[in-house]
Amino acid sequence: METPMKTTGKLQSNPSENPADQKLYRSMIGSLLYLTATRPDIAFSVGYCAIFQANPKESHLKVVKRIIRYVNGTIDYGLSYSMDTNNRLVSYSDVDRAGCVEDQKSTSVVVSMWVKIL
Repeated sequence: METPMKTTGKLQSNPSENPADQKLYRSMIGSLLYLTATRPDIAFSVGYCAIFQANPKESHLKVVKRIIRYVNGTIDYGLSYSMDTNNRLVSYSDVDRAGCVEDQKSTSVVVSMWVKIL
C-alpha cells in the first residue's frame, strides 16, 4: 500500500452494514495506537479508525487491515529517539474543519519531531 488510507472519501458508519468483531477491531486499533509513537505517518488514519471502536463495521475493519498492510510495506519508516541533546523540536499541523462526516467535528493532525542541529 502506498498510503495508509484512501485519500478520497470519508469513513462513516452504515447501520445496514455487517458488524465486525469488536474485540478483534479494538485489539488491532490498540496495537496500531501503540505504534504511532514512532510512526506519525499513520497517526491520523489510526485515530480516525479509533472513532468506530464502539460499533465497528466490515468497511472499518478493511481500512484497519489496509493500515497494517501499509505498515508492513514501510517497515523501514519511523522515528528514533536518542539521548542526544543537540536537537530541537519541530511541529507541523494539518487541520480539516468539520471534516468528520459522522459528527462534523474537526479532524486535525499535529506531527512533532526532533531535528538534529548540525
